[in-house]
Amino acid sequence: MAPLPWTLSPDRCFDSEPSRRAVARELYGQVRDLPLFCPHGHVSPHLLADPAARLGSPAELFIMPDHYVLRMLVSQGLALEQLGLPTRPSDQHPHGAGVPVETDHRRIWQRFADHFHCFRGTPTGLWLQAELVELFGVTERLSAESAGRIYDHLEARLADPTFAPRALFKRFRIELLATTDAATDTLAAHRALHAEGLTTVRPTFRPDALLALDAPDWPDQIARLSAVAGVEVVDYHSYIVALEQRRAAFKALGALATDHGVVSPYSARLSEREAEAIFTRALRGQARAADSARFTAHMLIEYARMSCEDGLVMQLHAGSLRNHHQALAARFGPDRGADIPLRTEWTRNLRPLLNAYGADPRFRIILFTLDESSYSRELAPLAGYYPAVLIGPPWWFHDSVNGMRRYFDQVIETAGIYNTAGFNDDTRAFASIPARHDVWRRVSCDWLAGQVVQGLLAEDEAVDLAHQLAIGLAKRAYRVEAGGA
Repeated sequence: MAPLPWTLSPDRCFDSEPSRRAVARELYGQVRDLPLFCPHGHVSPHLLADPAARLGSPAELFIMPDHYVLRMLVSQGLALEQLGLPTRPSDQHPHGAGVPVETDHRRIWQRFADHFHCFRGTPTGLWLQAELVELFGVTERLSAESAGRIYDHLEARLADPTFAPRALFKRFRIELLATTDAATDTLAAHRALHAEGLTTVRPTFRPDALLALDAPDWPDQIARLSAVAGVEVVDYHSYIVALEQRRAAFKALGALATDHGVVSPYSARLSEREAEAIFTRALRGQARAADSARFTAHMLIEYARMSCEDGLVMQLHAGSLRNHHQALAARFGPDRGADIPLRTEWTRNLRPLLNAYGADPRFRIILFTLDESSYSRELAPLAGYYPAVLIGPPWWFHDSVNGMRRYFDQVIETAGIYNTAGFNDDTRAFASIPARHDVWRRVSCDWLAGQVVQGLLAEDEAVDLAHQLAIGLAKRAYRVEAGGA
């Protein structure tokens, strides 16, 4: 049987109504080839800092680091060991006992191909198809039968120097790429990049581990903070000083933003005495049950205060219950695809923070949610009033064709386009960056086309807004055009 050909529709993501589709095509043609501005993501800087780095095997590139892929395969009954993921060295959990960790990457790829049909209709499937067809030149549909041939094709491509990370970085026309880095990171990879003049790769300050007072490794995190900041953290005051030192180090390497992942966006101002008492208990290993949540709520306001002073944009991602599958997290560690969204309340929770800094012209905060019900009810009204607030693009489970459509329909009428933050790809999968931006550009152009054919926007306004949504709003949100670069 002849291989099934694999092509991408040039009209994917566009409405089928002829007049709307014609306008969408025209708008998309205006923005399709614009550079990529990537102000938030999780690509490792080490991938670009080492000139000899390669993307690895097809399994290492497409499967093993991608929690979108892993969660789907786990849902179909595959064990992470079968996909090549090693367990933690200290793991003693009986779950998965007796399942050997697969080391044959061809077998991992074959298992992925056996289940590739499960990704039909999902954004992951759309991204993967675009990567395989447009970037790697795959011409036959991935299936159980074609898996070996496609693996050979990809292996040859990945051995080609033109598919090295640095070469692809240039081919993708990435104007700026922000990584996400622990507050305790030495930033050695970023220093190496800057020493070579590659200043378009920037760090982002993420201090989450330093707020988890009840985590077993919190004392180790504080020790690392002390070492890397050159400040002995012995109390709450020295903790704040060390954090400010680290923010300055990040900013010196071009950081534009900080990033904070919280279960709830609860903010509350503690007195200096209360904050000191909580921090002292934590240092002694005597943290109480409510201490971590109260301290995090206080520190969100402190981080807002710091952002006013150093100009770093504050990103707040709320509403994910991390590591929902406890056995999997214990065996393999975090970020393996078992995070589940929660209902999120913003209006009351953010009131203390926004009353303190929401109207301060020095402050900017970008809000990301997994609770779509809050878009029109809370986030759009908040962004439509507070000068400091912008709404982040559809995040994670909603970074999809329909998720983007719902976002535009729920947010724009109240907040307006200029109170949104444009797009960021938020990916760990380096090769997927162009595909993710392309989906956003297609969907945003289609939505604008709908406004044009309804007589709600003039065509020249839609052209301007297509450029804004593709790159302009993100640059504005992260203050690149205002000297943030």
